[in-house]
This record gives sequence, structure tokens and C-alpha cells, in this order.
Amino acid sequence: MKFLYCGDIVGRSGRDAVVARIPALRQEWGLDFVLVNGENAAAGFGITSRICAEFYEAGIDAIVLGNHAWDQRETLAYIQSDQKLIRPLNYPKGTPGRGAAMFSTVQGKKILVVQVMGRVFMDALDDPFASIDAELAKHRLGTSVDAIIVDIHGEATSEKMAMGHFLDGRVSMVCGTHSHIPTADAQILPGGTAYQTDAGMCGDYNSVIGMEKTEPLNRFLRKIPGGRFEPANGEATLCGVYLETDDRTGLATRIQPVRLGGRLAQAAP
Repeated sequence: MKFLYCGDIVGRSGRDAVVARIPALRQEWGLDFVLVNGENAAAGFGITSRICAEFYEAGIDAIVLGNHAWDQRETLAYIQSDQKLIRPLNYPKGTPGRGAAMFSTVQGKKILVVQVMGRVFMDALDDPFASIDAELAKHRLGTSVDAIIVDIHGEATSEKMAMGHFLDGRVSMVCGTHSHIPTADAQILPGGTAYQTDAGMCGDYNSVIGMEKTEPLNRFLRKIPGGRFEPANGEATLCGVYLETDDRTGLATRIQPVRLGGRLAQAAP
């Protein structure tokens, strides 16, 4: 199967880039499944039901979130009814929504999407390693499910890399989000799991991780907030990873960085 995973979509610029490109990429690359991280889609903070609908209409199959999952209050209720919207699995018991979801392609292939959030320099959640271990005990790659895609939303590269090795051979891909910077370490690990530490963001890179530069610079230089963070609205780069899996085992056969449009050096499969 062929997959595209787009990293954190930041504000209108990021949304416009993704929505404009996904329909053509599905056709051109023969994609079976498109996953995005949407936790910064609503002006940089959270997501709304309207934005989710816009993404689904463009051909996106599922959306994962992260530490900004609840920045838009409506999400607390809306996530209960949207089976395609996934928040970190290791939120405490009783948190609305789901941390894993099963999807079926038009060819009848089963795809499990799981998200966990790291704990290093992040909010103190449940153990992401134990949480995903318990979830994967219910599924067997290549037998009960045809592909398993894992997003680890975290700050520390070491924690993301550790998760990749922890899951190597048990899932199709482990890809990180949250830093908004694409890393140059796309690889297939020894056990057959594709890995990249961070997919990068879909947003304007003439910015500070997607935000207009003035206020972040002010806070670094003066240590005094001077206003709100606002998403930068220049041309966005769509950043993510392209994945191909083996139909028999569900393990990765190819991973390729994706960077389309905007300021960054371009990359495509």
C-alpha cells in the first residue's frame, strides 16, 4: 500500500496548501491512505469540526492531534462523534475521544492508526510505551491488520527514536510530530519499520515554527509577552513522509521525505 502522512498543519496557510494538493497527489502517487496532524490547524491552536470537514472533503482519511487537542473548546464534544479524529492514546482514562482507530481502504485493507504523546519536556501523561504496547497486543501486523501507522507527538528526539526502536518490526511506520521541523533521518529500521523523527509542518517557513516572527522574537529578546501568537501567512510548504508497505507482511518497503511548495528544498517520491 501507499501512504502519505503530512506533519502539523499550521493555520490557514498550511490548510490551504494541504487541501489544494491532496486531491492531485492521491491520483498522481496512487495513494491508498492519507493521514495528517491537524492540532494547529485552527489559527495555530487546535482544530474545529468545520476544518475537519474541509480536510475530509479534500481526500484526507484521518486526523491526529497532540498537546493542542483541546485548544478549541468544541473539540471536547465533537471528537466523540468523529471516528476519524484521533487524540494521543496515553491521555488519562476518561478523556474524550480515542487514541487508536481502525480504517478500511476501498480495496478492503485494514489500517490501524495510533497516536501517543511523549513525556520529555511535555505534559505529564501516562506512559506512552506501556500504552501502545497494550494497544498492539490486540493486533498483529500482517495478520489481523494490513498496516499500522504510529505518530509520536513529542519534543525530545531521543524519546521519538526510542519509540521507533521499541516498535520496530511490529508496526509499518513510526513518525514524529510536534517540532514543526522536518528531520533528515528517514529510514527503514532493521526490523522493517519505517521511521522519521519529525515529519515537519505544513505551514509558512518564513516564521518561528509557523508563527509570525515578531512576537516569538520579542519573547526571546525581552522575556515579556507583547501580544498573541499569530500564524504566518506566506506560501506554505507541505511537509510529510511517503510510505510504501509490503502487502504480505505490512512492513515498510520504502520511506521518502515530502516537501512541496514554499521555501524549503523540494522533495518527493
